[in-house]
Amino acid sequence: MLDIKIIRENADLVKGRLALRGEEPSKIDKVFSLDKSRLDLIKRSEKLKELRNSVSDEIAVLKRGKQNADDKIAEMKKVSDEIKLLDEELKNTDREIDQYLSYIPNLPHESVPEGRSQDENVEVKIWGERKEFSFTPLDHVELGKRLDILDFERAAKISGSGFALYKGKGARLERALINFMLEEQGKNGYREVITPVLVSRRSMEAAEKVPKFEEDMYYMEKDDLFAIPTAEVSILNIHRDEILKSEELPLKYCGFTNCFRREAGSYGKDTKGFLRVHQFNKVELITFCEPESSYEELEKMLSHACGILEKLGVHYRVIELCTGDIGFAASKCYDIEVWSYAENKWLEASSVSNCTDFQSRRAMARYRKTAYNGKSKTEFVHILNGSGLATSRLMVALLEANQTAEGNIKVPEVLRPFTGFELI
Repeated sequence: MLDIKIIRENADLVKGRLALRGEEPSKIDKVFSLDKSRLDLIKRSEKLKELRNSVSDEIAVLKRGKQNADDKIAEMKKVSDEIKLLDEELKNTDREIDQYLSYIPNLPHESVPEGRSQDENVEVKIWGERKEFSFTPLDHVELGKRLDILDFERAAKISGSGFALYKGKGARLERALINFMLEEQGKNGYREVITPVLVSRRSMEAAEKVPKFEEDMYYMEKDDLFAIPTAEVSILNIHRDEILKSEELPLKYCGFTNCFRREAGSYGKDTKGFLRVHQFNKVELITFCEPESSYEELEKMLSHACGILEKLGVHYRVIELCTGDIGFAASKCYDIEVWSYAENKWLEASSVSNCTDFQSRRAMARYRKTAYNGKSKTEFVHILNGSGLATSRLMVALLEANQTAEGNIKVPEVLRPFTGFELI
């Protein structure tokens, strides 16, 4: 969430930056108004508490002198009742401010290109050459069916549409891909973790996934638990409500999990095979760092995700998202897209984002910083996340790019030590 002090002190600046995202300024006006009321309530309450403390001392003096203090006691009873009402009103105002802040996105960084939609995103890098086939390439669904390595029909029988069943060498290839990515990100300095895939509401709030995106989440009402949409949620919460040491930073984690998304409102959009699924596998990257280095760390994380694709020989491009398309919690974001030869288009396989202190404020993830005068203070860490990578659309690119005229799949060389075979 945004720092209320920024809204209080620079409301016009905040409205200007959010306008680039297409956000209505009325949201900030409402928060500004509520915050003004909140500060007035605090001032009135504190003034009455000072009066109560002062008169309480007078009452004590009267009682010690055996004098009647009934009038002052009655007066203070009214003051205490008024303080109670003010504190209750303050609590309700805090809740209302928090509710509004839950729906206000992060401020885009000054370097983010301005634009209203994905049509104005900027291509910043393209890697590899597009292959030329002497035959018409099959799509990943047809390849999976012919080679008996993917079965979307039986997955639908088991769970419904939007799920996948990996079989034989297909299952082994998926596992090899995950193991390869974890090994590579370990070399890049990320500490591997295995986290829960069911998390509490508090954890989802810390990651800014609810209440804003609650309809897209799988929720177990009986247990008040959510299935994670990404390991970002569970890894981010490792340091929730903690104060880290500056010398520990940056802290880098990678973790493989299943991810679950209802994809509410997206029915009928690219639903074939892996193009849109409710459950998928992903290796997630998370960095906790000092604010001064977060944009440098963003570029590093981007290079680590891209490095996977380059070693796999996958043709990809990097897109810098414009102000109108960046994610809710992100201040700056890159998408990495891989090429589908059968669909003849780019498919998003990863997003890499700097969320600055937007999530850490909600998560209360801080670090202790020592100033030049020797005194220490706590500040919110900056949190970055990136897919390193999601396997579903990456699998589309791998299968389609590495198919042969005979209908087989050549396994990329770097995966062969993990698969144990060269050809599917």
